[in-house]
Amino acid sequence: MTNDSNTEPLVQFQDVSYSVPSSSTPIISNLNLTVQRGETLVLLGESGCGKTTTLKLVNRLYLATSGAVLVEGKSTRDWDPIALRRHIGYVIQEGGLFPHFTIARNVGLVPALSGWDEQRIAGRVRELLELVGLEVSRFAERYPRELSGGQRQRVGVARALAADPSLLLLDEPFGALDPLTRASLQKEFAGLARRLEKTAILVTHDVREALRLGSRIALMHAGQIVLLETPSGFRGSDHPKARAYLETFDE
Repeated sequence: MTNDSNTEPLVQFQDVSYSVPSSSTPIISNLNLTVQRGETLVLLGESGCGKTTTLKLVNRLYLATSGAVLVEGKSTRDWDPIALRRHIGYVIQEGGLFPHFTIARNVGLVPALSGWDEQRIAGRVRELLELVGLEVSRFAERYPRELSGGQRQRVGVARALAADPSLLLLDEPFGALDPLTRASLQKEFAGLARRLEKTAILVTHDVREALRLGSRIALMHAGQIVLLETPSGFRGSDHPKARAYLETFDE
């Protein structure tokens, strides 16, 4: 028998709009989108198009003005915000690490808040640092300021995975890195997401990153999705905004 909880979409946007009282123009307008389990959906667009707002609607940092955002079939309005966020790993530029916590404490933060015992937390920290390519004996007791940008981003990914969340949200996670480090971490993240069978929503303005990492690409403009395609479909699209992105590739 099929388990419905494993076949239903992990995230759904149903006619979602979001606006702030100080503006007459909605940031998100009538957004409909489904994120299937196991896929990496990329939100691609220019600054101000609404992609980060869309991401923050998923973990209830924002609440929709109208419509519904569902996570695991349940409206974010009906989720306890803390419980919801512990179901979700969240990665931002530079990892968003606490500067006065050691790397081990940063990675083990969510398990600690969830009541795990110290031995279990230590084991999980060790497992995850090894998973992202950081030697425990070298890095566990260091502080974020002692790491390179690429190393901090690895720690950010490890922390996001700490409590084995069903969903990862990534807001331009590799944008602050140099091109070689960025390409290396993109490749590693793609392999990691496949190996762990994680569902991810990733925000970027970099079309190369979108094509490299996405199962599907949602191209956003002015708070709406103007194109939703696989990477190959995006490459072949005649949509003028897709073509404009593709023309940024070097000849």
